Amino acid sequence: MRVLISAGEASGENYGALLLTVLRRILGNDTEFFGVGGERMRAAGCEIVVDSKTIAVVGITEVIKHIPRIYREFFRMVSAARGQRPDVAVLIDFPDFNLRLAEKRHEMGVPVVYFVSPQLWAWKKRRIRRVQRYVDRMLVIFTFEESYYRERGVKAEYVGHPLADLPLPQGRREELSRKFGVDISKHWIALLPGSRQKEVLLNLPMMLAAAARLGSAYEFLLPVASTLSRDWMKMQVERSSTPIHLVDDSRVALLHARASIVASGTATVEAALMGNPFVVVYQLSKLSYEIGQRFVKLKNYTMVNLIAGREIVPELIQDRFTAENVASEIQKLVPESSERENMMAELKEVRERLHLSSLTPQETAIMRAAAGIDGVLAARM
Repeated sequence: MRVLISAGEASGENYGALLLTVLRRILGNDTEFFGVGGERMRAAGCEIVVDSKTIAVVGITEVIKHIPRIYREFFRMVSAARGQRPDVAVLIDFPDFNLRLAEKRHEMGVPVVYFVSPQLWAWKKRRIRRVQRYVDRMLVIFTFEESYYRERGVKAEYVGHPLADLPLPQGRREELSRKFGVDISKHWIALLPGSRQKEVLLNLPMMLAAAARLGSAYEFLLPVASTLSRDWMKMQVERSSTPIHLVDDSRVALLHARASIVASGTATVEAALMGNPFVVVYQLSKLSYEIGQRFVKLKNYTMVNLIAGREIVPELIQDRFTAENVASEIQKLVPESSERENMMAELKEVRERLHLSSLTPQETAIMRAAAGIDGVLAARM
């Protein structure tokens, strides 16, 4: 049995590694896995044909600049798939790359399972046609996505959110303090600028400026995503006027931080699940943002606010993303204040909605996703 898995970002790569482990248990130890991913998937036993670091680009104009490299890696993956002839293709998020890969696999007669839906309900809605044509099963992680796809003729199954199944991290604050030299007597602020280099380059400078404005009364923790080099991240913070502590695990940092500054994306769901008050930020190139505005028709961008159905976490996007605005919002959340209490109560409601996603307590979202993939394989056989 051969399984192609393609995950182009840190969160998807983490899901891919977990999924690979469960699939091997279901399909047998002799199952071969190959595809797009990073170190976690490689450690789980996947042959990495394309390293996700080489194709993880954010922004419309930024993607255009890197089209030759992305297409080169894309056709390397297509060629490998033709040679190895997978029994099923499992595509995780990363729609610009993976929907094209779905088309190629469909042409080869390989069943395609898509895990973690592209946010077609938010923008680029025309891509639903590709899903209808080339995806055999859509495994979604939010309840409203199942009805969205089924109403459009796509076989969709709600499996729950993988992050909601994870237990709280075990690392103690004192251990983190000793390991990374963080002053335990101060309030800690976590900085999560994104998992791709371009995201970091766009988001981190303003985060560092906000840290400088907040001053030495705080300690700042910066988790290094698996898709990024620690040495490269060290270079990004070495000129900061405020000490920044590079740490290993975003969930541990969020658990022990008093508040956080989080780039819009999966990390906002992590912060909500950790019960950590935070402010959402994001920066794109001016042209990418202007183009994107024509397609995105949502009042809120952040998944946590979309789940809540209202803005419970402040969104400082593009021009509103300034050091002054970020520092002002963080200063409201650090002390015991009504702003902090209200946000924590509303984040609790979001957590409860995500935890209610468990269809049966004995199964995780990853286990249900693996069972869905096994069902597609069984139907093909």
